[in-house]
Amino acid sequence: MDEEYDLIVLGTGLKECILSGLLSVERLKVLHMDRNDYYGGAAASLNLNQLWRKFRGQEKPPAFLGSSKDYNVDMVPKFMMANGALVRVLVHTDVTKYLLFKAVDGSFVYKQGKIYKVPSNDVEAVKSTLMGLFEKRRARNFFIFVQSYDEEDSRTHEGMDLRTISTKELFSKYGLDDNTIDFVGHSLALHRDDRFLLEPALDTVKRVKLYAESMARFQGGSPYIYPLYGLGELPQVCIINLLHRSQDLQVLS
Repeated sequence: MDEEYDLIVLGTGLKECILSGLLSVERLKVLHMDRNDYYGGAAASLNLNQLWRKFRGQEKPPAFLGSSKDYNVDMVPKFMMANGALVRVLVHTDVTKYLLFKAVDGSFVYKQGKIYKVPSNDVEAVKSTLMGLFEKRRARNFFIFVQSYDEEDSRTHEGMDLRTISTKELFSKYGLDDNTIDFVGHSLALHRDDRFLLEPALDTVKRVKLYAESMARFQGGSPYIYPLYGLGELPQVCIINLLHRSQDLQVLS
């Protein structure tokens, strides 16, 4: 270890890793420290021994649970959209050469006591019982509009200003019923409540467009991808990538 540094960064969460990397690229001497024996901070992925130590102290996990290395348990589990901003940043910075992703096989919705798969291709859409035949035609027209929509090209706006009309008004233009509105708003646009109906339609259109683009990116059964060894891999590979690029970053754990 050197004895003098320009900055000391504590913790190895994703934001701390990005911060220390940016500072070291600017030729500042950075010491990056973590009291834990794993990367990720509050969003780490823990093996069985680490998980047991975090919640059970020095107690050992039962032998019947198998090898500790077979486990990667996320403290903050979440999927990533395959064409989302985070994935594009990871690809742009070459971090993906140290990181393996797995496409999530499917996305499902719960409706009136039954579980339905969200269609991921034309064949599944035709067979799906989420919508009736005539409703599928109306929904198809809506999705065509969303796919062709370009905020900078007024020819794709069909005479509407999505920054001023509400999402409810947009849905009404295409004659979508309440069940379809609920499906699009919560299963595709991933809104948590119904406030989006009274908000400008632009956000919902962008969300649905991102869902479709993410679905097409890896041709999987859903728009979601996941680091093969857990979300804790993200800060770890950021550190590895930055260590390869910079001589002014030291990491202690």
